[in-house]
Order: sequence, then structure tokens, then C-alpha cells
Amino acid sequence: MIKLRLKRFGKKKEASFRIVACNSTSRRDGRPLQELGFYNPRTKETRLDAEALRTRLTQGAQPTDVVRTLLEKGGLLEKKERPSIAIGKAKLEKEKLAKAKTKDNESDSSKAESGSNEAESVSNEAES
Repeated sequence: MIKLRLKRFGKKKEASFRIVACNSTSRRDGRPLQELGFYNPRTKETRLDAEALRTRLTQGAQPTDVVRTLLEKGGLLEKKERPSIAIGKAKLEKEKLAKAKTKDNESDSSKAESGSNEAESVSNEAES
């Protein structure tokens, strides 16, 4: 299977990447089938060979997650929500609802306590 992935090059701690098409079993920095673009994460510079990328995608090449996001930003792929992101958003919503419920319960209980304290103080004043 052909993968679209990043090939690292550059100096130590100053990495840049080439977007390449290569066999899925080959090494990260091995000889690619074709170079399709460039990405510099420090300056956020991206250059894509749109025509070559389209032909590789129509041939069935599978982009990695990072390459997929670069292609989505470049407009070559339409953005689709991945299942992992949808699950994460649902989990966050559940947590927000749970926090809101606990805050409501705490405020209700504190109001009830303050109301009972006022009733006790009124009854104490009436007795004296």
C-alpha cells in the first residue's frame, strides 16, 4: 500500500519535512516513490504539488494524520471529523454537564441551609 507521509531532513533540532509517497513498509527516511511537497513546522511554510497529490490520492494512497491535516489546510481534502475527535468532544460535553449538575446541587443545598438557619434565628428571637 502507498502512504503519503513526512520525510525528515535538516539540521538537528531544526527539522523540516518533505511530503512523499512511499511504500508503507519502507523506512521513514528511505527512498520515496515521489516527492509531493514540503513542510517547515517552525515557519509553518507549506508547499504542495497539487496535481501530483491528486493523482496519488485517486490511485488510493493513504495519508497519515499529519499529512491529512496539511492537505485539509491546503484545500486538497475536505475536512471530515474523525471518530476520535468526535468521541473526545462528546466526553467533554458529558463532563461539562456533570459539573453543571454538581454546581446546581451545591447551590440548592446551600440555599436550603441558609433558609433553615434564618428560620432558626427567627424562632430564637421569638423565644427571647
